[in-house]
Amino acid sequence: MPSNSVLTINVGSSSVKTSLFVEGLRRQRETISLRSSSPEQLFAKFDEYRQSVTGRFAVGHRIVHGGTKFTQPTLITPEVLAELDRVSPYAPLHMPPVLKLIRTIAARWPELPQVACFDTAFHATMPTVEQRFGLPRKLHDEGIRKYGFHGLSYQYIAKKLSPAAASGRTVVCHLGSGSSLCGMLGGKSITTTMGFSPLDGLLMGTRCGRIDPGVLLYLLKQGRNVDEVQHLLEAESGLLGVSGFSADMRELLASDSTEAQDAISLYCHLIAKEIGSAAAALGGLDAIVFTAGIGENCPTIRKRIADSFTWLGAILHNAANDANATKLHGGGSRVELWCIPTDEEAVIDEETRTELNHS
Repeated sequence: MPSNSVLTINVGSSSVKTSLFVEGLRRQRETISLRSSSPEQLFAKFDEYRQSVTGRFAVGHRIVHGGTKFTQPTLITPEVLAELDRVSPYAPLHMPPVLKLIRTIAARWPELPQVACFDTAFHATMPTVEQRFGLPRKLHDEGIRKYGFHGLSYQYIAKKLSPAAASGRTVVCHLGSGSSLCGMLGGKSITTTMGFSPLDGLLMGTRCGRIDPGVLLYLLKQGRNVDEVQHLLEAESGLLGVSGFSADMRELLASDSTEAQDAISLYCHLIAKEIGSAAAALGGLDAIVFTAGIGENCPTIRKRIADSFTWLGAILHNAANDANATKLHGGGSRVELWCIPTDEEAVIDEETRTELNHS
């Protein structure tokens, strides 16, 4: 796509992250608050982007869930939107806002190409045994299976790994307000902590992570309705629920309260357990990579996790860790330790250009 520009859009629950790429180079990056900005202000910003460049202009969207059908970037058509509507209940916190925005952009600028880039696509390489729940086969065939998320982040990191990590058994820790792990073999996803929805797996900012389904049945039988349970799991749990006052790791680390320390300890403990589980699925462990907001910026959290694997021969270089260096392992470490900043928007830009070249 010669002399083209791509606006990448990452819709969150309270903000829209945008990046403008011209010929693959980022020109502008911005986070637009949905709470303090009106729709007209948002579209005025989009118009500003379009008018600031020449040549063909396209929009690339991060789509959290692609179901079983979408494992590659896809030009958005009415048929694609209909399928995304069908799987929207799989990720009710994430899907409706982005689908609404896609439709609004299409109505306002019908000539503008829009491309969907899927968080679930990277995990399509997982073996069937990793995708299946212990439920009737009919439900699996209907789409109730493990998908995995944060795929755009993992796809970016997979291209930045050291030669040993890229060819070997690597666990990437995407640690932010939403957190997950991905066990990679030869740079391909083999196992991950998130499952059917982004609620599964690790403790997160406000999400509970893995939980005994009996707890959910108990809450429902005690009189809470489905919406109340959903809000509890998505917005009142995680670091916020355990600490009782904050979902922000920086605030928890700054606090000396027992509740804050409980939240931090549980967070690190569950991550260490899941790294061990991923290592078992991979048949060993050659590297651990930290990325995303907490993974890139919290030396204390990285140290607590890395120190859990001294029995595997992981040796953390404390000074490098404190300096947020890229290489974190010390001499003689049998497990490489890395901190690699992620860039989901760069992947969206690349995938959007690739899809438009093929369409």
